Amino acid sequence: MYGLPRRWIAALFFLLALTGGCREEASLPFDQQLYVWQRQWLPAHAEALAASHADFSTLRVLALQAHPGAGWSRIRVDAPLLRADGRPLVAVVRLDGQLPQLDAQRAREEITALLADWQAAGLTPQALEIDHDCASARLPGYTRFLAELRQALPPGLRLGITALPAWLSSPELDALLAQVDGSVLQVHGVSAPEQGLFDADKAFAWAQRWAERSERPFLLALPAYGAGLISSASGAQVESEAPLNLAGERRELSADPQQVAAVVQRLRDERPAHLAGLIWFRLPLPGDRRAWPLATLRAVARGEPLAAALAVQVERPRDDDLRELSLTNTGNAPGPLPQRLDIAARDCQAFDALPGYRMQRSDTGLVLERQAAADLAAGQRRALGWARCSELDQGGIHVRP
Repeated sequence: MYGLPRRWIAALFFLLALTGGCREEASLPFDQQLYVWQRQWLPAHAEALAASHADFSTLRVLALQAHPGAGWSRIRVDAPLLRADGRPLVAVVRLDGQLPQLDAQRAREEITALLADWQAAGLTPQALEIDHDCASARLPGYTRFLAELRQALPPGLRLGITALPAWLSSPELDALLAQVDGSVLQVHGVSAPEQGLFDADKAFAWAQRWAERSERPFLLALPAYGAGLISSASGAQVESEAPLNLAGERRELSADPQQVAAVVQRLRDERPAHLAGLIWFRLPLPGDRRAWPLATLRAVARGEPLAAALAVQVERPRDDDLRELSLTNTGNAPGPLPQRLDIAARDCQAFDALPGYRMQRSDTGLVLERQAAADLAAGQRRALGWARCSELDQGGIHVRP
């Protein structure tokens, strides 16, 4: 099975979903999919989609959203780019769980208009996914909404939902799952922000429990990103792919690639029944400082070893004594910035470090000392400082972790 083309594997999962097959799915590799969750499409999407094409079979694209106060908004996706990409598409509609009430008629109108516009643009989604993180007490109303929505959808379009672990304790869950063709269990960002983005043990336990409740193949949504926790007098707010203009104390949260990789391996070794694949949140764009670099995401999805590879570089931009020092990470995992760099140098007339380090003279030349712990992501480069010295060679730099 591992030698089959990815499109064939995706087709097999589709057949399993239709037939309700269980025994065969355990022998198949995980299908790997991606959420495209940017609310504004950029030229960088072309590079990101092309780079992800070989490893991720399906794109789940944020297409429409409704938020309290902001109302309804359509995501202006790049239809020509998605057509050229050629991968199967799932249109995702985000209905914020904090909406005072769900206007079912308005939602159906917005969704059917979206699907018609996608069709006119040459985009034919294979499924519609509703992402509505409502409280368990509101599941009966959500179930009725899904039943009515199904009647308004084009024939043959599958309907799925994003689901929360909190719903596992609700007696209404079975009725809810009966209204959809499949579900995506989200196991990141579902606890209080102060508890972090992801807990590997809880994620695995939730997947096992979901397998007991779902009679159909389901997928697991895993994190490949970080977020900022902003604490202020009005409470805690989470800042993720979009910046929030809020004042307050900020703390960075992050899904640790090693921890996520460990739970993926555990899922492979002790695969819950009906677990058909993984969906990664989110497609990383160049310049997205909180999303994992694609090299890290790809390694975790493939089950490859994770390792950083940090190296110091010395560049001489002009034909004089100026040297510029930087650090690069050519590995596939983040690595901690070195605590200290001893630099063999002579006749240094001037020097300075960039924020995060301090540079001063030493018995052998110069020394760079880290001021605060930080990581360098895979594929990233960080400038450290500069110096004007008559002699300063890369081979004379000793790095202390």
